[in-house]
Amino acid sequence: MLAAQLTGVFRMKQNSKWLSLLSLAAAGHALADWPNFRGPRHDGVSDEKGFRTAWTEKIPFVWEREAGPAFSSFACVGDRVYTCGTVDKQQTLFGLNAKTGDILWQRPFEEEYRERQGGDGTRATPTVYDGRVYILGARGLLLCVDAESGSELWRKRFHHVPQWGYSGSVLIEGDLAIVSAGGKEGALLALDRKTGQQRWLCGENAAGYATPYPFTFQGKRYVVGFAGDAAILAELTTGREVLRIPWKTDYEVNAASPIYHEGYLYLGSGYDTGSAVLKLRSDGDRLAAETVWQSKVLMPKFQSPILYEGKLYCSDQKALVCVDFLTGKEHWRKPRIRNGTLIVADRHLLLLTEEGHLQIARAVPDDFVPTTDAALLSGRCWTVPVLHQGKLYARGLERLVCFDLRGSGLPNAP
Repeated sequence: MLAAQLTGVFRMKQNSKWLSLLSLAAAGHALADWPNFRGPRHDGVSDEKGFRTAWTEKIPFVWEREAGPAFSSFACVGDRVYTCGTVDKQQTLFGLNAKTGDILWQRPFEEEYRERQGGDGTRATPTVYDGRVYILGARGLLLCVDAESGSELWRKRFHHVPQWGYSGSVLIEGDLAIVSAGGKEGALLALDRKTGQQRWLCGENAAGYATPYPFTFQGKRYVVGFAGDAAILAELTTGREVLRIPWKTDYEVNAASPIYHEGYLYLGSGYDTGSAVLKLRSDGDRLAAETVWQSKVLMPKFQSPILYEGKLYCSDQKALVCVDFLTGKEHWRKPRIRNGTLIVADRHLLLLTEEGHLQIARAVPDDFVPTTDAALLSGRCWTVPVLHQGKLYARGLERLVCFDLRGSGLPNAP
């Protein structure tokens, strides 16, 4: 009898232990952070699950806030959201309460940026790492602040401002903070992320508008700088240039993020340039690249495509398009959906249209069939939304909004 009771207690403890571990694992998954532009893997693909993809009623509204002009997306870490706006004619970095939108702190850091063609304000997205927030202002001020208080830790000024303002966000890799400063300050520039001291510099090309992009090829870590007239590949640890791919675009607007996958590198731009996939190979102590395909099937002027299950998805300057990554073959095209922004989560595309509508559809090469089409914002919406802990964060030029995609419904069926 006692043995049976002890066995029962043991089983209960074991079950309790496993339930606790499962709960912790689930909580850890649900709390996965989105600490920088395009997320922790720099690919625009979220690990979020359990949100509803089909809405016929209104999506539950959580909060909104006027922040002033900016194109900054959101960095979401724990119970905080970081983004930028304009306050009293100053570009301003915000630390917000994720649940309420309340301002926990705000840090003016650079004179306002005015631009009549596209819009005013900071272009880059904050990067959060190890209790610090990094932001590059449109006029060239790189600021590092304490994530808890917003107090300044260090700053550095760059002087080669591209025509539409500095737009690339800060890449953190290990102890390095990497930016595209441009000119003699570096097509790629690596700083010590704790002090702001220069560690290495690569190239003197004019700055492009893309965020530096990291990848691993044959066991070695590299970074791509998509400069104004070329893609520059450098060793991460030393900054030594290993490959330069000329890439001419009207007005030197190279803004879409490069994409690396299993030995292949994607580059794309708008205007009349188009896209290409190149196969990388070793060439002595450098790299070489062979063009696999190049065409105008995809024209990402400022919208970074997302690679998901072998397909590229992008709402470019002409249409929402699905293209095969390795061949360039077009699977489908939606001409009425231009200049939108995308993320992928739980096998679904979450598209914020230029007009501020959220459309959700399965990420498949068969067709784009939205199960949700909800008006979230008005005016021009060019900023990538973020999904974090079931909440969707989106913005127009001046207004921030948060909606609950979990609502009261059940999680998605497999």
